[in-house]
Amino acid sequence: MKPDVVTLDIEMPVMDGLAALAEIMDKHPTPVVMLSSRTQHGAAETVRSLELGAVDFVCKPSGAISTDIGRVKDMLLLKLRMAAAAKLLPAARGAETGPGMAPRKAARPREPAPRVVAIGSSTGGPRALEEIIPNLPADLPAGVLIAQHMPSGFTAAMAERLNTLSQVEVREARHSDQITRGTVLIGPGGRHLTVNKNHRVRITDDLPVWGVRPAADLLLRSAAEVFGADSVGVVLTGMGRDGAEGVRAIREAGGRTMAQDEATSVVYGMPKVALEEGSAEISVPLPHIAGRIVDLVGTQAGPARRGRRVTASHPRPGGHGRRHENHAGI
Repeated sequence: MKPDVVTLDIEMPVMDGLAALAEIMDKHPTPVVMLSSRTQHGAAETVRSLELGAVDFVCKPSGAISTDIGRVKDMLLLKLRMAAAAKLLPAARGAETGPGMAPRKAARPREPAPRVVAIGSSTGGPRALEEIIPNLPADLPAGVLIAQHMPSGFTAAMAERLNTLSQVEVREARHSDQITRGTVLIGPGGRHLTVNKNHRVRITDDLPVWGVRPAADLLLRSAAEVFGADSVGVVLTGMGRDGAEGVRAIREAGGRTMAQDEATSVVYGMPKVALEEGSAEISVPLPHIAGRIVDLVGTQAGPARRGRRVTASHPRPGGHGRRHENHAGI
């Protein structure tokens, strides 16, 4: 029948949603939106579905059997329309890795991080993060903070999954966690994540920004205010414009900024705005983002460094511009 888009419930008889999804993506790649429960098992399976190639998911309003599915009608229709126009990418590299496959993590002291990498992502973000975070070294001399647009109950499962694949420590952020070297903190779904002046994180229930919570703009702006030139801002795939103002704040504070390129973005919304408005310096293909982060936090060194190589192939009023990743190193 070759439909434009498919919905799959994770819990189905005979062949469950994950098995069906894998079959669809292997034989007839088609945009898929998953229907998920908020249980711990449902959250873990939903994260796996995003790694296997599902574009997005919608929470069933009242558990496994939701006869009141109409309560999420508007959200489901919005995500179906978005998915039908989304770009399909191959399954994430660790999508077939089972539990218990975590790289050996060497015990190390929790040293305060002198630099921070702040990442904002939305639709397609879990798939992109699985390409980035496992490629960061255990001795990364920076802390990493992530605002991923997700409802409550799902980010803990995503953090746990990433932790099994990564050399860095990955976990869901808790209020007042210190930002430490080689540690990745993911903001809890449905709550804002920001940085305070003591280099610790704040978890709040303030009003949504751009209709989302957590909001990348709040995280990125707070990173600029606290870490200044020692901050790196990254905007990944997603719908809307969240993140553009935040990376502008980091750039104006002397930090470095980048956005995922169009070819590797499931939805080229957030990165496009960040680049078009001159907030992000460069457009980087997903497979090169981890290396770019390592290069920046490993060698970033004051004004002389910041004043070098900030060239603009597309100048904009006010001196801001952007250029495309040239793979020659920064």
